[in-house]
Amino acid sequence: MSAKCDLVLTGKVVLADQVLDAGFVAIKDGCVVGVGSGDGPDATKREAYGESYIMPGAIDAQVHSRSQKDQEGFAWSSRSAAAGGVTTIVDMPYDDGDLICTADRLTAKAEEAARECRVDFALYGTCHPEEGPNKVKEMVQAGACSFKFSTFGTDPERFPRIPPQTLYQCFSEIAKYGLAAGVHNENHEFVMDMAKRVKDAGITDYRAHGMSRPAITETLAMAEIYEIGATTGCPAHVVHCSVGRGYEMCAAYQKQGYQTSIEACVHYLTLNEEEDVARLGGKAKINPPIRPKAEVEALWSHLEAGNVTLVSTDHVSWSENRKTDPDMLKNASGVPGLEALYCLLLKGLYERGLSFSWAARLLAKNPAEHFRLSHQKGALEVGKDADIVVMAHKPGPYDPAASGHNVVSWSPYEDIELPFRPAATYLRGEKVFDGKDVLAEPGKGTYITPLVSKALKEAAAYGEGA
Repeated sequence: MSAKCDLVLTGKVVLADQVLDAGFVAIKDGCVVGVGSGDGPDATKREAYGESYIMPGAIDAQVHSRSQKDQEGFAWSSRSAAAGGVTTIVDMPYDDGDLICTADRLTAKAEEAARECRVDFALYGTCHPEEGPNKVKEMVQAGACSFKFSTFGTDPERFPRIPPQTLYQCFSEIAKYGLAAGVHNENHEFVMDMAKRVKDAGITDYRAHGMSRPAITETLAMAEIYEIGATTGCPAHVVHCSVGRGYEMCAAYQKQGYQTSIEACVHYLTLNEEEDVARLGGKAKINPPIRPKAEVEALWSHLEAGNVTLVSTDHVSWSENRKTDPDMLKNASGVPGLEALYCLLLKGLYERGLSFSWAARLLAKNPAEHFRLSHQKGALEVGKDADIVVMAHKPGPYDPAASGHNVVSWSPYEDIELPFRPAATYLRGEKVFDGKDVLAEPGKGTYITPLVSKALKEAAAYGEGA
């Protein structure tokens, strides 16, 4: 580093493999140019964070910014992200009134997000069940970082079930480009039958949701997903798993040499059925359901064993009226979590005596690699974007309404004691959150795409000029 840096941050630097107790991160032109122990090189500006943790900005692998029309949108979801230390959101393709299943729709969404986002973003694509894999190549060329499917049909147009034969065709096409296929893992027929049984029994309280979606509905779907991945050679990813058995399945396929991966949403690591779902009712309704305490502890055991690939939020900010019906099954599924993601994971690691390097891997390094974005994102390493969150020891209960950074004032995590909170968030070396206010305006974020997109575009341009 011969030239003076723009900025040097000092504090406890958390890397994917170690923590530097007195470390520095040097930044120039929006990128990391040095990481190490001590005070670091000369810089135009220095910010000392003492005993606070300097960590890679999170990549939230599962965000639903537009699930409810005229409700949240990217301006709000990315505001929550910046306040929570999330510097890249990966947005799902199931938008209200607009299934993102063509290149035109993906491009239009990217343009809208670029106008609204305060942090960087990447986008999932999907396939309409009647189109199958026909639009996969054009969506890859338009920048899709992965493809999302579901073995359960929430809605025939917005969130359709993809039958196994079509899933096989889609996986086969996606495999050509080296991207992963992520799947919502619930067996449709089994869930529909169990939901009918619960309704017929007259059960409407908090128990109804878990009873309608027992653990076997997840693992049956996962067997289908992983077998299709194994047969087609497509990296097969389960986007959320609430039961320990699912992590055993993923690990078993990995040992056999297959490219399988699995995601633990932070709510499965934080909430349990006996206490939290019983207390919160519809505000804790999520698909798959929050499970009993024993499963929560099983997931933490798998995390410590290295069997969890990513941790995400599955963030969606439903209006409160869609989460408060006394009939549990009539509520919308999903919860907001962007502002609390980093705080909640660090809380769990801290209480279990686990290294914060787990967070650097599960929230940054692994997601960047999974979505083929690691050429630019995911680590405090020379040449990568200087996406950083500073986590300070500042214990206190979480109040989702207090910050003003969330479009809704409710959260299933309200009043949970959080030992650490973001003191600052940097996006490409620029401070976008100062511990109180989000400083980034809409339009600050950029569209992050895998290298395969660039290669396809260059090949297309070459063909046109030949």
